[in-house]
Amino acid sequence: MRAVLVGAVASTAVALQAFARSDWELALCVTLPSEKSERHSDFVDLAHDARMAGTDMFFTTATNDPATVEAIRAARPDFIFVIGWSQICGANFLDIVPGRVIGYHPAALPRLRGRAAIAWTILLDEKITAGSLFYMADGVDDGQILDQQYFHVAPRETASTLYAKHMAALEQMLDRTLVRLAKGEAKPEPQDDCCATYAVRRTSADGLIDWRQPARDIDRLVRAAGRPYPGAFTTAKDAKLTIWASEPVDPPLPYHAEPGQLVAHDNDGLLIQTGSGQLRVSEWSWELVGRPPMHGLLGRGHG
Repeated sequence: MRAVLVGAVASTAVALQAFARSDWELALCVTLPSEKSERHSDFVDLAHDARMAGTDMFFTTATNDPATVEAIRAARPDFIFVIGWSQICGANFLDIVPGRVIGYHPAALPRLRGRAAIAWTILLDEKITAGSLFYMADGVDDGQILDQQYFHVAPRETASTLYAKHMAALEQMLDRTLVRLAKGEAKPEPQDDCCATYAVRRTSADGLIDWRQPARDIDRLVRAAGRPYPGAFTTAKDAKLTIWASEPVDPPLPYHAEPGQLVAHDNDGLLIQTGSGQLRVSEWSWELVGRPPMHGLLGRGHG
């Protein structure tokens, strides 16, 4: 079997490694040029993994550009895998190998179709999620499911830890799905549209903290927006404070303060009043206008 892989992030690297240890021939890896890496906060340079998989690379910024479509068509794939690529694949792309374009989504489809599924999983306080491999169709993440790997979401899951769980799930799914596809044993199942929900796009601006919210809600935002994403942040005059790690104080300490007010700074970090309770900040970075960021961990660094 011949395949083309399209992507530019850590999940794409996981897929490259899966092809390298399989009996498939990976004819081409389509990815972003490094100068456009800002499009993905979790961008990964795939050159090493592509070499290990023995495949050529094609660099593009537009999935549906005629040159991109022609390069993929010239590779004569039996299947196209789109893993870690945020652009919509149009009809001209899907028609290269009709019915054989496979996507990956870090959610338990049909739940959380759309964008920023990892962040939304945490923001919605989901208890269980899954990675999903599915056949791409005309709609949004609505094609038939090829495979799913379910797992629990920890009570204090962060974007980083949830991301890692998805990478492990994807590795397992690809190892078995590549074998099933090669043997003609894959049994796709339709999604139940009655259970579908949709997640809208998130940007770095969505990490802005509203200190009037309860400490637990702000902490959830910190965990959802953290690495590998841009982070939850607040501003003060010409400074930006990005919070990378926090925890609600339970029970709240007997401080009288306005939401967003710093009430203590000690060896345990920063203690900030919220609309309900306090938030203990243990890792943060300051960024002043015209200066490089300054980092703090457990109260040992501050601007």
